[in-house]
Amino acid sequence: MPFRAFRVEKTEDGRFVRSIVEREVVDLPEGELLIDVAWSSLNYKDALSAIGNPGVTRSFPHTPGIDAAGTVVESASPDFSPGDAVIVCGFDLGMGTPGGFGQRIRVPAGWAVAMPDGLDARSSMILGTAGFTAALSVDKLEAAGMTPDGGPVVVTGATGGVGSVAVMLLAKLGYDVHAVTGKASRHDFLRGLGASTILSREEALEGANKPLLRPKWGGAVDTVGGPILFNVIKALRYDASVAACGLVASPEIPATVFPFILRGVNLLGIDSVVPPLERKREIWNRLAGPWMLDLEALVVPLTLDTLSEAIDRILAGEMAGRGVVDLNG
Repeated sequence: MPFRAFRVEKTEDGRFVRSIVEREVVDLPEGELLIDVAWSSLNYKDALSAIGNPGVTRSFPHTPGIDAAGTVVESASPDFSPGDAVIVCGFDLGMGTPGGFGQRIRVPAGWAVAMPDGLDARSSMILGTAGFTAALSVDKLEAAGMTPDGGPVVVTGATGGVGSVAVMLLAKLGYDVHAVTGKASRHDFLRGLGASTILSREEALEGANKPLLRPKWGGAVDTVGGPILFNVIKALRYDASVAACGLVASPEIPATVFPFILRGVNLLGIDSVVPPLERKREIWNRLAGPWMLDLEALVVPLTLDTLSEAIDRILAGEMAGRGVVDLNG
């Protein structure tokens, strides 16, 4: 039975062309689970795949979509049965393997997590990889000693998918959240998510030429990298930590060792692609339970037919919140 999919093809002259096509299940790669995808979400990595970024996708034609939620149609695994609701995020989905922007995917059973009680396909994709990454970041920061009474927590790139969920989650947990954004029109949006203070990109870059800044932050979630990340590091309080989970500004940081050897601060790396499956289950169960958030204010509704325009917007830095894709819309 044919299904619809968003497809990116590379032309002979090196351009990347997007379209909606009909595919057959027999065209999908081998895998223990065939899944009927109901919802997906749009991430920055998906947009990079759609423009042929070789750090994300090297083989075309290709269907992006690093997130997928739906129902098992066929299973060759004892861990899942037809009819089971599942989440698939990360691993190679949407990078080298046809992803969640198609109505069917076939994947290894080890990539899937059973849908936890409290979430459904749509709500899990409002979170998606972005929400999962935000939760991983907060969890690792708290494991490193971050507490609400340890000082304000700063979130960079705060209007993006990871940043906006991080702001909401930290506020829910009782933190004083300061949000960094280059979008002046989104200040009220961020305050509505729970941020007490909004900083411009220029303010976040003040003192970039100094080896240390006044200690201010009790913790941080950084989604942008580059000079802003190192400015955050330079302003961490003694023994505080920053979780680094993005590189929208730059994959490089102009760093010295001074904050690390004079204040004992910590730079924590966050990988949401291939953490152990049990770790994924733990975080998803937390998001379905004590860390559950009302994320409707973040939703930007999308369908396969509106994806291409949304990809252009996210690449231009013009999308705030979470693009949530209805595969049957």
